[in-house]
Amino acid sequence: MPLDSGGVTQFYRAHDADPSDLAMSGDAPDLYYGPDVGAALRAIREFQGVSLQDVADATRIRRAYLAAVEDMRLDELPSRPFALGYVKAYARHLGVDPEAAVERYKLDAPDHEEGQLRAPVGVRRERDPRMGAIIAGGLLIIAAVVLWNISQRTMKADAPPPAAVPDSAQLAAAPPPASGDGGGFVVGQPTPPPAESTTPELYKTPGLENAAAAGGSADAGDAAGRAQAAAAAQDPTAPEAVADVGSPFQAQGAVLGAPAGTSNVILQARKSGQLVVRGADGTPYFARQLTAGQAYRLPQLKGLTVEVTDPTLFNVYVNGALKGRLPAAQSSAASLSN
Repeated sequence: MPLDSGGVTQFYRAHDADPSDLAMSGDAPDLYYGPDVGAALRAIREFQGVSLQDVADATRIRRAYLAAVEDMRLDELPSRPFALGYVKAYARHLGVDPEAAVERYKLDAPDHEEGQLRAPVGVRRERDPRMGAIIAGGLLIIAAVVLWNISQRTMKADAPPPAAVPDSAQLAAAPPPASGDGGGFVVGQPTPPPAESTTPELYKTPGLENAAAAGGSADAGDAAGRAQAAAAAQDPTAPEAVADVGSPFQAQGAVLGAPAGTSNVILQARKSGQLVVRGADGTPYFARQLTAGQAYRLPQLKGLTVEVTDPTLFNVYVNGALKGRLPAAQSSAASLSN
């Protein structure tokens, strides 16, 4: 049996209706329906037959946030700018004026701190992990400095007091100790200087006495030195006597200086000694410490001077035969070949 519709030829389903047509209907709720904008949005959604999950899927907003908007549980929403965005997206999806929905939300939930943002819900502020390490390091340094100062004070407090030193007046007035051998020592009197503090002997320039005895001439001093050497060579009892004068030269070590056959004067070290040969302008031509047996052949250059630390350490060979010791610490090469 067909249903009697009472002359109605078309059924009207709310969820199939266009939102603009519902807004024009007198029974359709608007943004000013209910005590707040959340109740108005719920009424409009239910009137249109749209579920809360449908709105969440379409707007990509969490269903819990949309439910909080409908119930005006503002403490469960993020910061105010996010909440305004949720209201605007919710109203736009339902086909109502989003700006009017935002204005209704501002009237229902006025913001007394306009311009100040709240931290989003569920967001936790994290500190820089390095800050904790820096603070801990600073505390360790401060503790080390404090402990060091305490230890220093403790060491100074435990140290024995310095020994009392009697003044000079008490030392001077102290009587000498009783001693039968006369070797008493009076405290406070200066002690005698050590033996090392005695004045050394004056340095004597080699050959200076010969030169002074010969009237101050260097050539005369060399001649006097040669005469003394010759006399010492002729006197076997003299400390500088040379018993083997005239013996041929025998190399007992390296022969330095001029090549063989270019000079007739050779100086050979009897013991280790310093030998310096200077040119006519005083520039060192040869300087070396010769060991025993080493020899030096004087080159045939004009104006050469031979200097040694001890003339008795060197033998002079002329034309391959021993002539004697060096006459002085400083001698001219020309005088040695004569």
